[in-house]
Amino acid sequence: MKCAICKIGETHPGTATVTLQRGETTVIVKDTPAEVCQNCGEYYLDESVAKKQYEQADEAARRHAELEILRYAA
Repeated sequence: MKCAICKIGETHPGTATVTLQRGETTVIVKDTPAEVCQNCGEYYLDESVAKKQYEQADEAARRHAELEILRYAA
């Protein structure tokens, strides 16, 4: 697909490091499967992957974690 940010690049399957913030909690998830723009590096998550990421961030915030760094696991 054409990148919505740079409008030039095409996206291809790859991985990204996703950073989410919930209040005072920051969650970093490495190696997240995504469509990545070959021009600007913008990434797009599919709905099921994004849902899992949001649930992990919400859970970390409930535990009052300040920083959590994870590697993506299906």
